[in-house]
Amino acid sequence: MAAKLTLYCSAQEDWCQVMARGFEDATGIDVNMTRKSSGETFAQVKAEAVNPKGDIWWGGTGDPHLQAAEEGLTQAYMSPMREQLFPWAIAQSESADNKTIGIYSGALGFGYNSELLAANDLPVPACWKDLLKPEYKGHVQMANPNSSGTAYTTLATMVQLFGEEGGFDFMKGLHANINQYTKSGSAPIKAAGRGENTIGIVFMHDAVKQGVAGFPVVTVAPCEGTGYEIGSMSIIDGARNLDEARQFYDWALSTEAQNLALQVNAFQVPSNMGSETSDKAPDLSEITLIDYDFKTYGSSATRKALLQKWDEDVSVLPQ
Repeated sequence: MAAKLTLYCSAQEDWCQVMARGFEDATGIDVNMTRKSSGETFAQVKAEAVNPKGDIWWGGTGDPHLQAAEEGLTQAYMSPMREQLFPWAIAQSESADNKTIGIYSGALGFGYNSELLAANDLPVPACWKDLLKPEYKGHVQMANPNSSGTAYTTLATMVQLFGEEGGFDFMKGLHANINQYTKSGSAPIKAAGRGENTIGIVFMHDAVKQGVAGFPVVTVAPCEGTGYEIGSMSIIDGARNLDEARQFYDWALSTEAQNLALQVNAFQVPSNMGSETSDKAPDLSEITLIDYDFKTYGSSATRKALLQKWDEDVSVLPQ
């Protein structure tokens, strides 16, 4: 019987495809890949815990991977590739008892459609607080933090930037200007690229991708500073194809696999020190990054509490 692997992927669709096909080409192992956002994949892994269907979960923000590790939904693995990785990728692993690992990093920010901004005679936003201005009403889009890792990172970032009360005050003010909460984290900037939305709160690399594709999208690193993600990878506890999952894990940490990102204009910063980073990728050294507390905000208790508070105090407000 041919070796096989069930891959749950939470990165962008074209990157998920190129990773699945690349691994098949490298190993001859058949890959069955499903693409869902980080929050949705976490919910699926949790729902399937008594009878796991997936073998490995690749991509998506680190917070749900950390929560999955804490809840025993994923299993520890020490890859021989670890010595090739940046310290931040190893730190992600160590904070989860080696049940996950960092595969890429990306800063949170927003992007705007410069043509729509001009057509609506709107000021150019440079800061998070700018997005609360009344003139942006109906012009801002972000994902729902219950389904999207990007949006949960946004919520956790505001609480760390402005304090819990200030962070939720920000989310309430922002809510008044939101035209739609999407399911997927990158959807708001894709809509901006198509001219269906003016400003999208996303990871900056997703905004860069739209600009590189020829859309009039400008990427902004907010003036107050911002949070960031460590995109992660985890082997699912009870994986049916454990050997193949470990093979994928090792391969996905190689320069060969990480350089595939360049083929699909994925502008994250890869975790292997030898991998290539596009010159168009946001330079994290030039962005004011907060000291994002992955351990706290990736924990089950904090995550549940923040999402519940958002559901009860923000999402129900009139717009």
